[in-house]
Amino acid sequence: MKGLCALALLTLAAHAERIVISNDDGWAVAQIRAQFNALVEAGHDVILSAPAENQSGRGGLQIPATPLLVSCEFDSCPAGASKGNNASDPRLNWINAFPADGAQYGIQTLAPRLWNGAAPDFLVSGPNVGLNTGIALPFSGTVGAAGKAVQLGVPAVAFSGVSTAQESYNALAVTPASATVAAAKAYTTLASAFLDALFAQPAAQPAYLPAGVLLNVNLPALNDTCTPARVAWVLTRGFPVLLGNPDVVTCSNGGRLPTEGDVVNSGCYASVSVINATTKVDVGKSLQQDVLNRLVNLGLSCI
Repeated sequence: MKGLCALALLTLAAHAERIVISNDDGWAVAQIRAQFNALVEAGHDVILSAPAENQSGRGGLQIPATPLLVSCEFDSCPAGASKGNNASDPRLNWINAFPADGAQYGIQTLAPRLWNGAAPDFLVSGPNVGLNTGIALPFSGTVGAAGKAVQLGVPAVAFSGVSTAQESYNALAVTPASATVAAAKAYTTLASAFLDALFAQPAAQPAYLPAGVLLNVNLPALNDTCTPARVAWVLTRGFPVLLGNPDVVTCSNGGRLPTEGDVVNSGCYASVSVINATTKVDVGKSLQQDVLNRLVNLGLSCI
């Protein structure tokens, strides 16, 4: 099913959630700030907890937070500190460590502090600047942050998009918008629609996603012919299927899901893969079916 009109109606039915948002590109890039703004505007209670600087390619690695030797990206945080927040908004936080550390800091330290002891309902990682498909999955900090959240008991989705440029969040206020900012805002439209559908799913336990898995979502290049309203969602897998290890049967696929790389590069399609949060490889067909049932409101398409 193409189009976001039906998904937009789900916003009214979706619950307001406590969401931690992280990434691997850094806390000050336009992409994460645009997504933060969109989630807040949708009525969610959101805490941003991300690396002080670009930490792409760190996977799920973790290190202790260390004082910055110089100011971090876009001069957005001072030298000499290892953690900090926006002076006017304590919901916007950075830590001088890796993406998985940013997720953990948000879940274990910031959430109970800012939500009076309450835990997050969900973690959003990204949207990343650039795709994370196939062989990139174990090395992706975007996926690593989402995987750490799941390991800590918080369901998570990692979003990535084809756009390849990074720009400061200050560019969000500039008119006319740069190509980077336009892409960032378009991807937030898609990610927000996806989350609306996920949050409006029929009741299930555990909430939102099965334990131990994350969703890896890759968004296509957007242009005049592939707008957010035209993007179709396709259930995929990260790696080619192995013999004797069939996938869930959908779209008359005979138990063989397409790979996310093939799908997102074939046109106006977004890939949705169900990944083991620890190993970063595809899960089996029973867990794929569980997630497929939970995404009933998304309107998954065939390719």
